[in-house]
Amino acid sequence: MNAIELQHIVKKFKTPTSNVEVLKNVNFSAKTGSLSLVLGPSGSGKSTFLTIAGGIQMPTSGSVITSGQNLQQLSGKDRDALRLKEIGFVLQSYNLVPYLTVAEQFTLVDKIKPKNNLHHDELSQLLKDLGIDKLVDQYPASLSGGQTQRVAIARALYPNSSIILADEPTAALDSSRVLIIGQLLSELAHKHNKAIVVVTHDIRLKKFSDHTFNLMDGKLNEL
Repeated sequence: MNAIELQHIVKKFKTPTSNVEVLKNVNFSAKTGSLSLVLGPSGSGKSTFLTIAGGIQMPTSGSVITSGQNLQQLSGKDRDALRLKEIGFVLQSYNLVPYLTVAEQFTLVDKIKPKNNLHHDELSQLLKDLGIDKLVDQYPASLSGGQTQRVAIARALYPNSSIILADEPTAALDSSRVLIIGQLLSELAHKHNKAIVVVTHDIRLKKFSDHTFNLMDGKLNEL
């Protein structure tokens, strides 16, 4: 079953002098139980692709089907509800709340989405797997870039969403941490039947993917 399907996606942005076509007739699907990797250099449209797949922004034309629902046919409120229930995001900006400790980042998720999050033991194991279990009382400002990234990954996985969309999740990590993240994402996809889509320029993740794509000059091709 396709958890996400993009059909003939075009995305244009207006500039003072012209329209820039960032995505050009992009077609893509991700099944539950699979890890898909979208490779491409900076500026290739990866982040735009991911935010459209997750319903954060709408395409200029084309259709996005998420969990069997056409996002363009939903109201903004219904799209928000679908994202909250079905999609976990790991974004480059991390989006950690600066005045909350690491532990409180997860408490905040509980307030927004009270049901179906990871159990306490599962969260504890996730934090250990990511090497951040000793940081639960720290604030984001005291964390390194790699630590912040791993906390952001844990927070995205905590709601136990059926779809995980990750934007450069290993950019600030050394090779040993990349191995851990790659294995974790692969296990989540295969053992827990999640659809995981990672956009990145980090080819170290390629060996963990079930399907690898290349996004270049707005065009997507499977490798």
